[in-house]
Amino acid sequence: MGRFYSHPIVYASSNYQADSWEIIEGLKGNPGNIQEPEKQEGFLLKRRKWPMKGWQKRYFLLEKGILKYSKRGADKGKLHGCIDVGLSVMSIKKKTKAIDLDTNDNIYHLKVTLSVSLSRLSSFILFLSRFIISLFLVSRFIDLPDGSRPLVHQVSNESRASIPESMSEFFDAQEYQLTSSSSENENAPLWGPSVEDLSSFLCTSILRPAPLPPLSPPAGSGGSGVQVARRRTTLPSPQPSSSSVSLWNILKNNIGKDLSKVAMPVQLNEPLNTLQRLCEEVEYSELLDTANHTQDPYQRMVYVATFAVSAYASSYHRAGSKPFNPILGETYECDRPDKGFRFIAEQVSHHPPVSACHCDSNNFTFWQDVQWKNKFWGKSMEIVRIGTTHVTLPAFGDHYEWNKVTSCIHNILSGQRWIEHYGEMSIKNTSSDACQCKVTFVKARSWSSTVNEIEGMVTDTGGRVIHTFFGKWHEGVYQGVPPSAICIWRANPMPVDQDQYYGFTQFAVELNELDAALKPLLPPTDTRYRLDQRCLEEGNIEGAEEQKRRIEELQRGRRKVLEENNVTHKPRFFKYATVKSKDDTWLSSNVYWEQRKNPRFSREDFPVLW
Repeated sequence: MGRFYSHPIVYASSNYQADSWEIIEGLKGNPGNIQEPEKQEGFLLKRRKWPMKGWQKRYFLLEKGILKYSKRGADKGKLHGCIDVGLSVMSIKKKTKAIDLDTNDNIYHLKVTLSVSLSRLSSFILFLSRFIISLFLVSRFIDLPDGSRPLVHQVSNESRASIPESMSEFFDAQEYQLTSSSSENENAPLWGPSVEDLSSFLCTSILRPAPLPPLSPPAGSGGSGVQVARRRTTLPSPQPSSSSVSLWNILKNNIGKDLSKVAMPVQLNEPLNTLQRLCEEVEYSELLDTANHTQDPYQRMVYVATFAVSAYASSYHRAGSKPFNPILGETYECDRPDKGFRFIAEQVSHHPPVSACHCDSNNFTFWQDVQWKNKFWGKSMEIVRIGTTHVTLPAFGDHYEWNKVTSCIHNILSGQRWIEHYGEMSIKNTSSDACQCKVTFVKARSWSSTVNEIEGMVTDTGGRVIHTFFGKWHEGVYQGVPPSAICIWRANPMPVDQDQYYGFTQFAVELNELDAALKPLLPPTDTRYRLDQRCLEEGNIEGAEEQKRRIEELQRGRRKVLEENNVTHKPRFFKYATVKSKDDTWLSSNVYWEQRKNPRFSREDFPVLW
């Protein structure tokens, strides 16, 4: 390979360690002669996109700034994807021989096979970096020395063309086993209507399930039954500008790290926290009400699956900010007689951060505990939710379980931020094997209209497809095949000027409201009393930042006292237990509403969180 440049690479971290991530940034000094690098090809391991575990052996070809990959050699195998290296952020970790490419639209996790030496890895990394650096030089220095040839980056048509099988990028990655035949098996494409069919589908006469009458509070709930005379329709203050915050300065040293431990300015927050975000997942609880009144087990599964999809709807307009992290011992309740449910949540663990919630009604019980892992990859932030969601329907004794899919916020540093969810959600009824359901959140492509789409099917014990459904997770779900499909669910309309108020839905606007009739009924640990969050809601940025620092310092002090006395924090309203599927989870201890109705909270000892 000919001479490419004459200056060393500069990394984001000057104190390089082999077991830490580093990002390629640019060059020092003036550019030397630039020559187009030669073609490179060979096998690498590529990590599955969902649920982010397992590796697949893939054949990669790097030529003219485009990194292509397929199952076998370029001349023999079907093309599975293209990566525009010149428009990507590359980070590396030499100890594990890992390479990550963030292209805005996708995050690719690659690894050099174990048989490759560290020197070979360094050569490959150097080769990738030369593409990025040469493009950087061409753009920054438009007067090159005489005799040098500018490297013109060619945006390949192949990198713009959609791959024929809409799900090939997901289905190309089985668990990787170091065998010669591990990448030989093809997978069948997932059922689903074409983009054209979906786009042309007109919802002029949509059939919906008959609405159920309003429900009374659950029997023995101990809920207050307090009806708020009129719920607010907007927040006290619009969202402040965050233009003064340099995200790059905060994130550049945290490539590939869990961001839950990284302190962020309060301007990047929204005036809700993670416990309230969990409550947003039951906004469309009427789907579970309908399921509990549906005799057909296959149709019941459709309603449960649609409810699971609807949990993502509120995130569509929320890519621009993050919720507050709950304090250990923080709680939140949402008692909604108008919707017929009551909800409680508690932060049950700090390291790792785990939030648990429980919601019940005459028609269902819903619970989950969730641990978030957030990682920044240069242009995008990947959010992986660890935990299982549970729903029981008392009329039939059903117990449903499902996993969460991966989320990703794109354009973190510049441009319009947007969020997508992708991967496969598996729903099973642990009380019966009569049917199961798989829902695929389709990965978006920037040059395609396939965005936010979901495709699902309900099958019987023998694998026969009974029902199919499709739609968009932020708009609606339709059962059947266009144009005769039936609308199962449609998202509620957004409030006026939602873009000025954090992109909140009407349900989200109501969550942090502290009504005068509610104040004496809440425990002092309820999120509504959290001062930093309240200050942000009212537009007081300086007060919010000051209160946030004070609350975090109080938490560190409480943790130090516990450690010095060798005491483990014990959640007040949840307990750790094993459920029917043999998985350990946090379950409600069924004492919250009993303590609340006397009210006894005023006679209980609570830690000072705020």
